[in-house]
Amino acid sequence: MTKDALQNELIPTDAGEARITWHPALKKSARLLLAVSHGAGGGIEARDLQALAAVLPAHGVTVALVEQPWRVAGKKLAPAPKTLDVGWRGIWPALEKKGLPVISGGRSAGARVACRTATELGAAAVLALSFPLHPPGKPEKSRADELLGAGVPTLVVQGGNDPFGKPAEFPEGAYELVEIPYGDHGFAVPKRADIGQDEAVKRITDAVTRWAGMLSG
Repeated sequence: MTKDALQNELIPTDAGEARITWHPALKKSARLLLAVSHGAGGGIEARDLQALAAVLPAHGVTVALVEQPWRVAGKKLAPAPKTLDVGWRGIWPALEKKGLPVISGGRSAGARVACRTATELGAAAVLALSFPLHPPGKPEKSRADELLGAGVPTLVVQGGNDPFGKPAEFPEGAYELVEIPYGDHGFAVPKRADIGQDEAVKRITDAVTRWAGMLSG
């Protein structure tokens, strides 16, 4: 694995090289490590991931933004879920080396990966951003079993107008769900909304900061 001055770390996995961009908390204040990956059609530049990386280190949470091997290789479409899981497993030893409890997280497809592998990898908790409960317009093709099977404390942050699953569509279960009003799958809010884009993003970071504080006691 290699590092550069921007705290990027390339890690070989059985699915190819993944990349971690580290946003460390101060050494004396670090209590948790949040590893979050992107969705199937975007990267770590997503507004929610960038906001968490900017805010959480001040609250004792080191943030690792993880780019899956397909993204590092420059491909435009994600591979099958099993391959995504292989890439996620491959970066886990680099996370554990920090000596902190690890929250396994991601947005969209990355949230599914986090849920599927949490118990096996020994994650302390799961953060699911924009969990894709079902394909748009196909509620019968539910992925609720992945969320309900995470097996660890789980926070879902979901846009109120997410076509992949609105908050009201989610089943009851042992997880917490925070709704971001008007938000779509990328947490964008329309101009007609009574909250602005900055407020929507702040609600995401506030919710995760509060939840992480509860996890660390």
